[in-house]
Amino acid sequence: MTLAPELAARAEGDVDPPAGAEAQPEERRRSAWRDVLGTRRGKVGLGICAVMVALVFLGPVIAPFSSTQIGTGPVGAGPSGAHLFGTDELGRDVFSRVLAGGTFVLVLPLVANVIASLIGGALGIWGAYEGGRIDTVVTRTFDVLLALPPLLMVLVIIAGLGSSTGVILLAMAFFFIPRAGRVLRGAAQRVVAEDYVAASEAFGERTWAILWRDVLPNMISPAIADFALRTTYGIIFVATLSFLGLGTQPPKADWGLMVAENRSLLTTNPLAVLGPIAAIALLAISINLIADAVSGSLSGARAEGEVLL
Repeated sequence: MTLAPELAARAEGDVDPPAGAEAQPEERRRSAWRDVLGTRRGKVGLGICAVMVALVFLGPVIAPFSSTQIGTGPVGAGPSGAHLFGTDELGRDVFSRVLAGGTFVLVLPLVANVIASLIGGALGIWGAYEGGRIDTVVTRTFDVLLALPPLLMVLVIIAGLGSSTGVILLAMAFFFIPRAGRVLRGAAQRVVAEDYVAASEAFGERTWAILWRDVLPNMISPAIADFALRTTYGIIFVATLSFLGLGTQPPKADWGLMVAENRSLLTTNPLAVLGPIAAIALLAISINLIADAVSGSLSGARAEGEVLL
C-alpha cells in the first residue's frame, strides 16, 4: 500500500485527522492544570493571587473612605477602630489607600508583558523556525537590547518623554521584548525539531499554520511560566519607579508611592509602610508560586518523555 495518495490528500485537506487526535491536546491541557492545582504551591499561589486581584479591582469600591480624602482622622495616628491601618501625614486613611493602590502595580506590568510576549515571542518563534540568517539577525538584536541596563534605559526614556502611564508602559514593554523573545525562541527550538513539525512541512502546510497549530500549543507551559516570572519582576519594577517618584504621582494611591510617602511614620505607625509592602509582596509571591507550579508540571512531563500542552 503506497502512502503517496494519502500524503497528497492530506496536503489538500481531504483526509480527516485520526480519531482521538483532537482530543489528545485537550486531555494534556487538563492534565497540566491538574498537576498545577495538585501541588501546594499551585493551590496557595492561585488562592492568594485571586484574593489580591479581587482586592485590586474591588478595593476602591469597598474602601471605607476615599483614597484621596484628607483629614479623615488625626494626622499620623496609629491603628484604631475607625482606621484599621491608621492615617498618614495628611490624615488620609491608610487602609483605604491600600485597597485602592494596586491598580497601577498590577495592570501596568501585565499589559506591558502581553505586548512584549506578542512582539518578542513572535520574533523569537519565527527566528527559531526559519533558522539561518533570520534567526541570527533576531538573536543578535535581542542580545544588543539585553546588554542595555534596564533601569537606566527606562530612566532615560522617562527623562526624555515624561512619566505618563503610556510612556512607562511602552518603556517596560520595550524592556521585556528581548527577554520574552529569547525564552520563547529557546522553547520553540525544541519544538520545531519534532517529527510532527517535519510531517506538517511534508504535507505542504503553510508556515503560519504550522507555527499556530503545531509549535505554539506545544510551548504553552514554558511560555506561561516565563510570563508569570516576568510579571513578578514587573510588579517590583513598577513599585520601585513609584517609590522613586517616577510612577504614579500624588495624590493618587499607589503601593510603591505610599512606601515613599509614609516612611517617616515607620516608628509611630508602622502599618502605614508595612501595609503596602505586604500587598506588593503577597502579589509577587503568589504569581511566583504559580510560575513554580507550572515549571514543576513541565519538568515532570519532560521527565516522563511527554509533550506537555
